[in-house]
Amino acid sequence: MLGGGTLQQSRVAPGARLLLPTEETVHRAIVAHLARRAANGVVWWHVPNGEARHAAIGGKLRGLGTRRGMPDLMFLRAGTLYALELKREGGKVSDAQRSMLAELEAAGAVVEVAYGLDEALGALQRWGMIR
Repeated sequence: MLGGGTLQQSRVAPGARLLLPTEETVHRAIVAHLARRAANGVVWWHVPNGEARHAAIGGKLRGLGTRRGMPDLMFLRAGTLYALELKREGGKVSDAQRSMLAELEAAGAVVEVAYGLDEALGALQRWGMIR
């Protein structure tokens, strides 16, 4: 797997442990793929809404239009907006994320939730974002 990040332990059966990539690890791997393999004419970006912030900074960002639930990666290709929400395998989509994905889709965007690196790469290939 490309990219940095850490692994988290997850219970899979009594007494057994499985190391699963964190969402950050998957995200970094996707960014590494995009840096090397993005198709011509694709514009992509990350909206840095996550992470803890001081309340004053959070208020300022909300006042400037920051919205909850924005997908991890956004793409623009041939006049169409694509939104990819990344989750680690077994991860859960929040209510705010589900709502934002529905709003984006209703506005004409192509949206997908990808659980793990393989699903994320599959979406990028289907959408023509990587070569």
